[in-house]
Amino acid sequence: MMRALRNDTKTRNRAVDLAPASALSALSMQPAPETSRVTTSRVACDGAREIPGGAALGHPRVYLEIDEKGYVDCGYCDRRFILAGGPADAEAAH
Repeated sequence: MMRALRNDTKTRNRAVDLAPASALSALSMQPAPETSRVTTSRVACDGAREIPGGAALGHPRVYLEIDEKGYVDCGYCDRRFILAGGPADAEAAH
């Protein structure tokens, strides 16, 4: 486990444990918490589309572009948008 110095107001340069690189790579391999299949390569996400009157519960609307991987993840809510028929579309592969 790696250690790093953290600047703390009570104790200066206190050592804290950091997660090993293998744990960080395992986190990046986890599936998206929510996925949506879309038919266009440009999508908008506000984090509350399925919540009735939920605009106050979401996040600022962002516009995302699906690239050659066939999907894009929202930076706010981690929703994954998969282009229907694209390289990341598992349903079309069956």
